[in-house]
Amino acid sequence: MKNKVLPIVMTTFLAAGLIAGCSNKDNGSETSNNVSKTETSGKTDVTGNEEAALTSIPLPITKESITIDYWRANDAKLTASLENFGQLAAYKKKEELTGIKVNWTHPPLGQQADQFNLLVSTNDMPDVIYYNWATAVGGPEKMLADGRIIRLNEYIDKYAPNLKKLIDSDSDIKKQISLDDGTIYMFPYIRSEARKLNGTAGLVLRKDWLDKLNLPVPKTIDEWHTVLKAFREKDPNGNGKKDELPLTGKDGAGTLNRLNDFAPAFGVLGGFQFKDGAIVYGPLQPEYKQFIETMTKWYAEGLVDPEIITNDGKAFDYKITNNLAGAYSGGVFSGMGKYYNLMKEANPAFNLAGAAWPIGPAGKSYATFNLGGKVLTYGEAITSSANKDKIKYIVQWMDFNYSPQGHDLFNFGIEGESYTKEGDTIKFTDQIMHNPKLTYDQALAAYALSIMDGPMDQDSRYLDALLAYPEQKEANTIWMGADDSLTLPGLRFTEDESRLNASVMTPISTYVSEMITKFITGKTPITEYEKFTKTIQSMGIDQIAKIYEDSYKRYQSR
Repeated sequence: MKNKVLPIVMTTFLAAGLIAGCSNKDNGSETSNNVSKTETSGKTDVTGNEEAALTSIPLPITKESITIDYWRANDAKLTASLENFGQLAAYKKKEELTGIKVNWTHPPLGQQADQFNLLVSTNDMPDVIYYNWATAVGGPEKMLADGRIIRLNEYIDKYAPNLKKLIDSDSDIKKQISLDDGTIYMFPYIRSEARKLNGTAGLVLRKDWLDKLNLPVPKTIDEWHTVLKAFREKDPNGNGKKDELPLTGKDGAGTLNRLNDFAPAFGVLGGFQFKDGAIVYGPLQPEYKQFIETMTKWYAEGLVDPEIITNDGKAFDYKITNNLAGAYSGGVFSGMGKYYNLMKEANPAFNLAGAAWPIGPAGKSYATFNLGGKVLTYGEAITSSANKDKIKYIVQWMDFNYSPQGHDLFNFGIEGESYTKEGDTIKFTDQIMHNPKLTYDQALAAYALSIMDGPMDQDSRYLDALLAYPEQKEANTIWMGADDSLTLPGLRFTEDESRLNASVMTPISTYVSEMITKFITGKTPITEYEKFTKTIQSMGIDQIAKIYEDSYKRYQSR
């Protein structure tokens, strides 16, 4: 599962003006919307006299023949059995219920960013684009200012009762779905049950190794050192060789940034964070030096896989499935369930345990990422190319996913085929859990969006139903309980702020990554740490801290 739970501080442009307003002129017809450019406020006016705001989505939405042109990246889990999202069982059922057809376009896997940039540079865009808008050049603000996508607030008020209910009933969703000026531009991927759904990744250890050595799951930095040292010296894989890699991971970037997972034990993160009520840059804090000193010691003692800086997915899998890896960062699916399934025949004793973020001098189990993010940066936006007479139907079609019926459909699939209900509990059928041709995630991807991502409110019951091993459920419970008070929410930058951030932070981030690796591997002595921090300051970090402070103030006032 993609762990899209990790919040991104988005370096996006603030729009100078918004586009694509809409005014309704009542003529007694269902297709009386007229879209016009609004050069003054950039707002969308749908306040005609034609009909009252919807309280529910009518099914079918319209008896007219309507087709929506829709662009989104494909997903490898879906393409294991289907060609496109139109073949997904939930979307097929949605077409049957709403009466609206969809013409799907998918860029080749891995080429979505390039294809998106080409797409939005033309005047012939589809009606709807689903995308990770945090990665769009200039962000959604620039897309709005350039007339690529339209403002949706007034459309949501009038034609999207289900999304509007979510927004009105949850202040976090209302704040996170909006840009700094209050604009809503997409029907998003939502996790209203944020902590549980975001707390699906953390530190994982070989529980069978711990049991063999009579060691508990470590809770503190000192206990972690004891465990990793035992993994290195006491032959827990039982082959008579000192080949164990106590702590490994996959970075592939030629740095030791992966070890930042242990930095919160010292009350610091590898980037911007909260500290004593202020926003600061973690590597400049004295506690970060303590973290680096600890990691340097671990590395010198052979407790860290030296190939952690180059491991790709294949190398990482090899080390775990060949009983070489003792601990690593992973998720409940890709870091636990995957390996249980791979190892259940080769090594029935294989067992894993999720560990809380370690407690160190800071005295708390701090998370490395924000667990409270309810609105992700993925979502579907309506482009300015959409026919003005179709927009209200598109909005209703999009809103269906957040209705009770659409919620179950896009989270679980087809009742009786992909899932059953026992009271309020969801259980996936053998078609999903024991498919003879597909893995469980591939099988569910043929029915629902919950295992991938999409415009929906993800339901944590899908997670419960897929966690086949009790150790996965225990890990989820542990990880969701972490203290995330060091982490920042998703912030937005103005055009000037974004430009400055990009020019200053890119060289700083590169320099910090390089120096972390040099310190930990011993290539640069820790006595040069003060020189390291002064260099960061000389590169303009204080300007960026001010940007973050200003952006956070705007976030609070949304």
